Amino acid sequence: MSLPPPPFRTTPTPFQTMVWVMAHTFAHTLIESVLDSDSFMSWDEPPHYNDIDQSYVHTLERARAQSECDEAIVTGEGHIDGIPVAVIVSDFSFLGGSLGAVASTRIIKAIHRATENKLPLLVSTASGGARMQEDNRTFVMMASITASIQRHKNAHLPFLVYLRNPTMGGAMVTVGSAGHLTFAEPGAQIGFLGPKVVELTTGISLPREVQQAENLVDNGVIDGVVAPTQLRTVVSKALKILQPAEEVDRFSPTAPGVEVPVMDAIARSRDPQRPGIGEIVETLGEDVVKLSGARAGAVSPAVRVALARIGGRAVVLIGQDRRYAVGPADLRFARRGISLARELKLPIVTIIDTAGAELSQAAEEGGIASSIARTMSKLIDAPSPTVSVILGPGVGGGALALLPTDLTYATESAWLSALPPEGASAILYGNTDHVEDILERQGVGAHALLKQGLIDGIICETDTFIEEVLGTISNALSELKNNPERAGRHSRFERLASAKSD
Repeated sequence: MSLPPPPFRTTPTPFQTMVWVMAHTFAHTLIESVLDSDSFMSWDEPPHYNDIDQSYVHTLERARAQSECDEAIVTGEGHIDGIPVAVIVSDFSFLGGSLGAVASTRIIKAIHRATENKLPLLVSTASGGARMQEDNRTFVMMASITASIQRHKNAHLPFLVYLRNPTMGGAMVTVGSAGHLTFAEPGAQIGFLGPKVVELTTGISLPREVQQAENLVDNGVIDGVVAPTQLRTVVSKALKILQPAEEVDRFSPTAPGVEVPVMDAIARSRDPQRPGIGEIVETLGEDVVKLSGARAGAVSPAVRVALARIGGRAVVLIGQDRRYAVGPADLRFARRGISLARELKLPIVTIIDTAGAELSQAAEEGGIASSIARTMSKLIDAPSPTVSVILGPGVGGGALALLPTDLTYATESAWLSALPPEGASAILYGNTDHVEDILERQGVGAHALLKQGLIDGIICETDTFIEEVLGTISNALSELKNNPERAGRHSRFERLASAKSD
């Protein structure tokens, strides 16, 4: 069906783009810009209210006239680049996008319908929270919204969120915080309660920039800032990555070269010019959507998490950046990736490339040891296929956290050790003069790891190093798909128990 005309439309100039959020983006305007032309079909029934007073009736009539929507929520389905998707969009011009009984019921029914029809969901909020003109049932209905979201996630369906200005209170607590991927409008005010309410309630003023979208990205609360005109591109990319696996030709790996002397391997792995997770993400190009943080108020430079498509298959990619020590916040981010894989029923690929866990007071007080343990347990318990690649240095608990997978590979110059080489020598001899002897005896290099049965293969380092890594991952995913008995938590239990007994 064609959409009713919005209250205004404009092609933004650079200045208008800067102040877009001040004017607010209308629900139908957003729907038209994101969905394929003429593909939207409304799911909304005429609103029906129970006993309400006359003043509220007049308020609703004025809201309909002002917004050209019959309620604060618009729901329906359409296509994005031909991919079916359900949409739930707030309209702030209708009573500030507030959630009353009718609006909340629309959200719940739309989520249930999307779940039944196996549709991914795009939810875009612009709301001040619960509607104050209605009784307390509208507040408690927020728990019902969350329950419907959980049903949708239990069906392993994508739940994408786009936060518009403003998104506060109940809207943020329910759908606004539930996304597998969460993006926001530039400059949007996003938070639990608005600054004025916070100040009146607590007597303490809250700086406005604290609740700005850009600040929330910097603190790992949301995944990115996207202009409304670019939302279609971002959502399309995510949905295409998450499409069912394609049949692809198996990669033909080159034979691993001669064994690299352990000290040479360590030197190579520490070379600042050596490719890492950044180059892997760059090589994947359009087949990547990056996430930001664990939604716990901290960015995580030592770990990167992304939805990616490798060898025609959607995966959750969790990679370490060896330039940074791995801290508790980084491991929380890794666990978010593992949870995302579980919810979307995707394989997990981990890239191990770390000089070790963070050694600091903050790390200890943040529970670094227990964070390593929880990450390792969560990875072992993941139901989907898992593949790990030791790309360079794999030191201590930081490496161990991402190691226990169904199949593990190492590059020729990779190595795995409980401590940095210098640390092992210092413990045994009180100096660093015996590094090479200790490492040879421990068998930390790639060929030694293969002989010990600790890895499944070695990746040759050629001029197409990253392509070799991605090809090996693709083959491993094919192997696990074709031999499902080798994948999953129970297989992992047996494998790790067997390695321990040997």
